[in-house]
Amino acid sequence: MQAVWKGVVSFGLVSIPVQLFAATEEHNVSFRQVHVSDGGQIRYRRVCTADGEEVPYGDIARGYELPDGQVVVLTDEDFAQLPLSTSRAIEVLGFADADSVDPVRLSRSYYCDPTGPDSKAYVLLREALQRTGKVALVKVALRGKESPAVLHPRDGVLVLHLLLWADEVRKPRFAFRADETPPRPRELAAAEAYIHTLTGTTEPDDLVDRYQAALRELVEAKIAGRQLEPAPAPAALDPADTLMEALRRSVEQARQDRPEPAPVKKSKKKHR
Repeated sequence: MQAVWKGVVSFGLVSIPVQLFAATEEHNVSFRQVHVSDGGQIRYRRVCTADGEEVPYGDIARGYELPDGQVVVLTDEDFAQLPLSTSRAIEVLGFADADSVDPVRLSRSYYCDPTGPDSKAYVLLREALQRTGKVALVKVALRGKESPAVLHPRDGVLVLHLLLWADEVRKPRFAFRADETPPRPRELAAAEAYIHTLTGTTEPDDLVDRYQAALRELVEAKIAGRQLEPAPAPAALDPADTLMEALRRSVEQARQDRPEPAPVKKSKKKHR
């Protein structure tokens, strides 16, 4: 893995040198854009609109266009001179309960690797967060943007979770909210029973990416020159069912499909 940022975590008067590594990676079936008729790969060229010449990637910078059309060119050296303390330090601003972070604001995650000769301060912060059930609220400038973030202990390391700014989260404005009908007590009780019945039957780590598996099967079928069997249609709902009846049947089906709990082995008592 390649470090994407190097700096320090500023924890009060304590500075903890760290480097950040991407904590996640996506596993997708890779495709290329090709010409339908002959399968030839489609290529794109970086062409300058001013002179029509193709530009090598190393000669490309970022530009900010002014209202009059003039463009201000900004290089990597310019960005390195930004007057931001967060470009080199992750400053701890405060602490909050771990479950208080709104999931919709979560963005990218990075592992924090201590780089100093002594990891004592790093371990101290990690253990303090673990014992108190808190996350550290911080700010960091990363990949050309300053972001709020939280530091959270996981699997023995500190993880930096970038957050969206509050004004980057859209407000839900949907028409149904104006005239929604509250559920009846019996319907709510049945829905809660369904939730309780399926609670603990599936963990996030048990979920399988069936879409990627289906894509690979499609490619293999294309190579072999065969057709895939169509996926079975979802079970059709009986239009005569009321909401309450559909819920009742859902609970019954969930109870039938729920795996039986493993029997608890009784420990044998030792006779002295």
